[in-house]
Amino acid sequence: MRAARDLAVTVAYDGRVTTILLVEDDERISEPLLRVLGGEGYEVVHTSTGGDGLQALEARSPDLLLLDLTLPDIDGLDVCRKVREDRPELPIIMLTARAEEMDIIVGLGAGADDYVPKPFRLAELVARIKARLRVAQVAQQIPRELTGGPLRVNTESRRAYLNGDELELTSKEFDLLALLMSKPDATFTREQIMATVWDENYWGSTRTLDTHISTLRRKIGDDSDPPTLIVTVRGVGFRFEG
Repeated sequence: MRAARDLAVTVAYDGRVTTILLVEDDERISEPLLRVLGGEGYEVVHTSTGGDGLQALEARSPDLLLLDLTLPDIDGLDVCRKVREDRPELPIIMLTARAEEMDIIVGLGAGADDYVPKPFRLAELVARIKARLRVAQVAQQIPRELTGGPLRVNTESRRAYLNGDELELTSKEFDLLALLMSKPDATFTREQIMATVWDENYWGSTRTLDTHISTLRRKIGDDSDPPTLIVTVRGVGFRFEG
């Protein structure tokens, strides 16, 4: 199999070099990405197959994964699921020509944190990479174990439980719940939540936040009127009352 290629440069990430694993078989995309990310100061490990990517993940323990969905050996969705199982905390950005809404839903459901359709602007992708790394750093500051009411969350394993039963949460739903539970009774503004769980350059409507809150409430049994766990602070944002 083709060996991973390293572009060694230096970026401080929590006191050490930041490593990005790029799994992409199209050189027309990988070569410009290697140049740009190298110019930004990241250490980039590049593989062109899913199998090599999984080996590089184990060998190098990267800080972020850029993953193409269309790979010559393993479907990118299967790679994503495997990575999420082994490294639940690792930020994953999918790169794909599949831009239909259902493809995006399936990709995020497989564990991706972000989804960038091709063709993309390199500057936008770099901004998203920086945002996901910032989100990961914030997540590291949240306690490993969070409890509130009937809920228990483990941020290391990225598993959440309701009355002892494990919940099936998407990556965004988990991040949203962990953020709110990290400071019980504190109100998070919509802008704070969007900047942390999504990213500060998010350009869409905050309606997506309302949708995630609604789905999350239903999953944690908080869909009464009014809710008692995730409380809406009208005109401001949300707080967790545990």
